[in-house]
Amino acid sequence: MCGIVAYVGPKDAAPILLEGLQRLEYRGYDSAGVVVSNRGLKMRKVKGRVADLAAVVPARFKGTLGIGHTRWATHGAPSDVNAHPHLSADERIAVVHNGIIENADELRAKLEADGAVFLSETDTEVLAHLIARTVEDAESLAEAVRAALKRVVGTYGVAVIDAQRPGEVVVARNGSPIVLGIGEKEMFAASDVAALVRYTRQVVHLEDGELAVLKADGFNTFSSDARETAKEPLTVDWEAGHYDTGGYEHYLLKEISEQPETVARTLRGRLDDRFHIAHLGGLNMDARESRSFRRVKIIGCGSAYYSGQIGAQLIEELARIPSDAEPASEFRYRSPVVEPDTLYVAISQSGETYDTLAAVQELKRKGGRVLGIVNTVGSAIAREVDGGVYLHAGPEVSVASTKAFTSTAVAFALLALHLGRVRDLSPADGRRVVQGLRALPGQIEEILTLEPRIKELAGKYADSPSMMFVGRVRGYPVAREGAQKLKEVSYVHAEAYPASELKHGPLALIGPEMPTVAIVPDDELLDKNLTTLGEIRARGGRVLMVGHREADPRLADDCLVVPRNEIELDPILLSIPLQLFAYHAAVALGRDVDKPRNLAKSVTVE
Repeated sequence: MCGIVAYVGPKDAAPILLEGLQRLEYRGYDSAGVVVSNRGLKMRKVKGRVADLAAVVPARFKGTLGIGHTRWATHGAPSDVNAHPHLSADERIAVVHNGIIENADELRAKLEADGAVFLSETDTEVLAHLIARTVEDAESLAEAVRAALKRVVGTYGVAVIDAQRPGEVVVARNGSPIVLGIGEKEMFAASDVAALVRYTRQVVHLEDGELAVLKADGFNTFSSDARETAKEPLTVDWEAGHYDTGGYEHYLLKEISEQPETVARTLRGRLDDRFHIAHLGGLNMDARESRSFRRVKIIGCGSAYYSGQIGAQLIEELARIPSDAEPASEFRYRSPVVEPDTLYVAISQSGETYDTLAAVQELKRKGGRVLGIVNTVGSAIAREVDGGVYLHAGPEVSVASTKAFTSTAVAFALLALHLGRVRDLSPADGRRVVQGLRALPGQIEEILTLEPRIKELAGKYADSPSMMFVGRVRGYPVAREGAQKLKEVSYVHAEAYPASELKHGPLALIGPEMPTVAIVPDDELLDKNLTTLGEIRARGGRVLMVGHREADPRLADDCLVVPRNEIELDPILLSIPLQLFAYHAAVALGRDVDKPRNLAKSVTVE
């Protein structure tokens, strides 16, 4: 959600902070601000975009140390005053903060009773006052920050500077990511590597409960009880060019178009044509362990959850292990029974999704075996789990997930193939699935050539007040993800149902004003799906069919035909045209495609 950038070194900080904040715009925000240290603190902040902030930063806004922030409102409406950074009353301390301080009201009341005057409605300003009250007597800024954070209940990623200590930045993490960037005689920090890769590819990820002191010549990290911790830098594969639109009008279209390449990367080096199995060394499980699980439980949020539903279907079909998926945001609150013979799989593109991370931590506390499927190397979930699969899809900038969703479904196919072949999946079926996986990049390329037709159909249906998406069994999670994409980026209301459930209630909504997108693969349920189309048409409903053959005009008004793969893998291909449909519907309606309202790329608060 919110974004943090910090810098200390020999260069002018403001341009670095502003450029870093621009790199974090995809996370979702409503206001932005920066502060630099130069004989006192100089601050500018505005409600609006980073471009609005840059417009009010004067040319003589000098300082070689500073912090910046993009805010997504939690406490207090979007406004100049509520924007970060926040200063202490004496303007000595400046703080930026991601997360939520759950006991902010209690702390605020105590501070006000002691004479503190608050300027904003935010929970973050509490931190500025707390740090200011201890910094004078503390041996260091880090000690003052540590003392303040001991009084805080909630999640945070923070960066703090002190006007009287102009050579250092203190950062801390608990539930909200902080990444350090190591440069030449300069140090950076950010909430996402996207803000760092232009300047360095050497990074260190803070763990929950850790603090770091950054100076131009290096850094030190500490635990919350002041013990020094040892950190080894990682080299990130992503480069600054990965965060450019590459000539496309929007990041979303670029990322949809990258999928032949990103799927090929997810598959690279993982398919064995001799034994018809998938090699996933990162699982950290031998064949005996892989055979020991009697159930698979998949957790994720949003599109990750829907890809998990596809994954559960793949694992049940190929490995014959009972599997299901549920939202991570609900999982930990229902006091789940954690079984020793269940394999848990957590999904997150960013690897920092707070609900999913908290569920993983709950599972680990109860002794569960947890794998992760993530895109970001070194992220919190990747470090927390017992093993897993990296997607290697490259950075995904647009808020709506496309290439990460598709690569996650492919990763589940690899996991299902691996589990199946150490169990009872025959070599012939293994060969069939391997060949199907190898065919995916080329087939996705073929689907992308349908874009002009999809754009035409999106324009035709975009002004619908609401749309229904339906599918059966393998097609149902495809329908759910298709409805999610449409509502996310176009703001057209969309609902997804199993096709078999229409007659149990939702059929009452069907009529000329409610078009239906029907997922109709050529599988054993084809005839039943066609019967559903007949029910819709009999009630005057318009139908856009997405499947493997041209539709009877009596059953569908329009049709999108995609290549056929193995029936287990077809959902991966059937999802691609729905991404393009949502994108072009949003463009036709004039939406902010890459930054839809009220949403953020990485949800790091509850």
